[in-house]
Amino acid sequence: MPTVDWYFDIVSPFAYFSCTRLDALPEGTIIRPRPILFAGLLGHWGQKGPAEIPPKRTWTYRWCTWVAQRDGIAFRPPAAHPFNPLPYLRLCILLENDFAAIRKVFEAVWTTGADAADPAHFACLAESLGFAANAVQAPEVKRKLEAETAHAAERGVFGVPTFVVDDTPFWGYDAMDFAAACLRDPGILSQAEMQLAERIPQGVQRR
Repeated sequence: MPTVDWYFDIVSPFAYFSCTRLDALPEGTIIRPRPILFAGLLGHWGQKGPAEIPPKRTWTYRWCTWVAQRDGIAFRPPAAHPFNPLPYLRLCILLENDFAAIRKVFEAVWTTGADAADPAHFACLAESLGFAANAVQAPEVKRKLEAETAHAAERGVFGVPTFVVDDTPFWGYDAMDFAAACLRDPGILSQAEMQLAERIPQGVQRR
């Protein structure tokens, strides 16, 4: 059976959208959820997040609203965004491979309009999933999230969500169909046109 590593951060609406469509991957695919800190990837690659560029921030929220309406996904952004996702990511670490519970974490942030930074909101969510809020402060949980983020960067992951298939990353909610196609037919990536992507030289480098 094919195996896919699904890298996500609760802070990302695109990761939330992907969570609602995991069944779009071929039947029998083994999906391994890998919570990571998006901000850690941004630091590693020297990027800015969409919410850090004012025009892109507005565009992103509008586009997400449109996509949610198009795809029939419940969507109501948190009261403020971005927010610190660390407690939510560490909670996902505790939840291990429980997809239903991880989806509840996403929904608590992206369908309620609540303040994701409100400790009471997080505590209520954690308790509903069987954990005390302070369980996410365990050193081993923190280390696991740091290690997952570092390993993701080593594998070439630069954004969320990313689906890694045989060490090939497929980035973004809108890349899920591409990932599904390659899972069904791995030969797609062996096409000459696909191979060319790795050999195109960089013509100029911005300072």
